[in-house]
Amino acid sequence: MQASLTPSQREVRDLTERICAGFPDSYWLERDRSATFPEDFYRAIADAGLLGIAMPQAYGGAGLGISEAAVMMQAIAQSGACMSGASSVHMNIFGLNPVVVFGTEEQKHRMLPPLIRGEHKACFAVTEPDAGLNTARIRTKAERNGDHYVISGQKIWISTAQVANKALILARTTPYEDVKRKTDGMSLFCTDLDRAHVETRAIAKMGRHAVDSNMLFFDGLRVPLEDRIGEEGEGFRMILHGLNPERILIAAEAVGIGSVALQRAAAYAGEREVFDRKIGQNQGIQHPLAKCWMQVEAAALMTQRAAAMYDAGEDCGLQANSAKYLAAEAAFEACQNAVMTLGGMGYSSDFHVERYLRESLIPRLAPVSQQMILNFVAEKALGLPRSY
Repeated sequence: MQASLTPSQREVRDLTERICAGFPDSYWLERDRSATFPEDFYRAIADAGLLGIAMPQAYGGAGLGISEAAVMMQAIAQSGACMSGASSVHMNIFGLNPVVVFGTEEQKHRMLPPLIRGEHKACFAVTEPDAGLNTARIRTKAERNGDHYVISGQKIWISTAQVANKALILARTTPYEDVKRKTDGMSLFCTDLDRAHVETRAIAKMGRHAVDSNMLFFDGLRVPLEDRIGEEGEGFRMILHGLNPERILIAAEAVGIGSVALQRAAAYAGEREVFDRKIGQNQGIQHPLAKCWMQVEAAALMTQRAAAMYDAGEDCGLQANSAKYLAAEAAFEACQNAVMTLGGMGYSSDFHVERYLRESLIPRLAPVSQQMILNFVAEKALGLPRSY
């Protein structure tokens, strides 16, 4: 693989950086304080054709790969937008991949172009309060009734549900007790988020206030048969096609957060004088930041490798999960050291690094915990017994 960017990746990076230049730190600080979705930023990304960066050209996308999408998401986060900017668009980047892979031509032509143009926003409704990462134990059910299904149940930690008009929903069409394999019997739907039958309740949280997180309560949501993606009962295998791209993009976003935190810290350390010398001369400041730079760079290389493998059609589960783990740890360490470098000013929201730190926790927690990644790597890379 190439450590440097290809011409198309450089074009994507440069275009993304030009767009992001119109949305400085002050913009994201205001969105964080007001908990307002960054609609004009989302619109700018859509108008540039970047929402469909990894979607097929036949449906209005750019037809590029996850490698280019990762470059784009890193550039967004690295601009200072961090997760507030990245999360506002990244569902549209990877979330509809099951539709691309398993949808009918009618579904692709109906569902994908409006999302690519930014006319529709989608949320991804999989996680449930009691199931956690044990997706096989979801309880939301979809009962067939003639030419439609009726969905009832509850989801949690669903991003952008306050502003979305579409939802990709995983629900049980066969009870857990009646399936041969625990991952059987779940079906996937891409349908309207009908507010008359879906209560969306925002969750107050620590950071990324510009992009909402929610509990969803489905009460008799009617879903037409033509909104089911693929065969009934095969939904779990379909969502797997979005998991590795999601981990790769989250890793790229974490790399961006770590990078911008180090930029801010180094700039401050190069200017701030205490005891008649720049604090950046002190090894107690230099060494932690230098270590963080190496960790972020290493994570970026693993992210590039995972993306390249995915685009080449290779099995990249280990690399995608490892990239997410390494990038999340590197970003958190970089942000923490940025706050400490700025000292009291690091605790001030006006200097932004405290926001970076809060948002750097998201890649450590979602979409899969760091501990579960370690379990996965121990089993798949080292051949150790499964621990869960």
